[in-house]
Amino acid sequence: MINEQIRDKEIRLIDENGEQLGIVSSREAQKIADERKLDLVKIAPTAKPPVCRIMDYGKYKFDQAKKEKEARKKQKTVDVKELRLSPSIDTHDVQVKVKKANEFLKDGDKVKISIRFRGREIGHSKVGMQIMEDFAKATEEFGVIDKPAKMEGKSLVMFLAPKN
Repeated sequence: MINEQIRDKEIRLIDENGEQLGIVSSREAQKIADERKLDLVKIAPTAKPPVCRIMDYGKYKFDQAKKEKEARKKQKTVDVKELRLSPSIDTHDVQVKVKKANEFLKDGDKVKISIRFRGREIGHSKVGMQIMEDFAKATEEFGVIDKPAKMEGKSLVMFLAPKN
């Protein structure tokens, strides 16, 4: 609540420098704020009596928006990159995928490695587990296992997170 929206009989008043002016009526507080060409803002409505502060409300809102924008700018979004392998993948092809996974992990992204089994390949899920273990060992310099390898439907899935 600001200015004329404040309807309380008595309020505890704080000026723009943070000094307490004591308990005054809301009309008197509004008059003081108008003399200083500032706004009267209720900052603690549940207190007895409510606490109001004299401040430049427009500047206050602007500063808050600026702080939020800076906080969003510093925030890092973590993407999940997916690499798909097959149970019959060759060693060199695995090395190419490992190299790509290491790049993603260096950039701070999580990596999802999945092996999709088609048809009768599902009977050889141990081969897929071995590939996942080798993959995890090859990327342990830049990443750690976030979620271990696990069957989800016809796919074997593992998540790697970047090392901090």
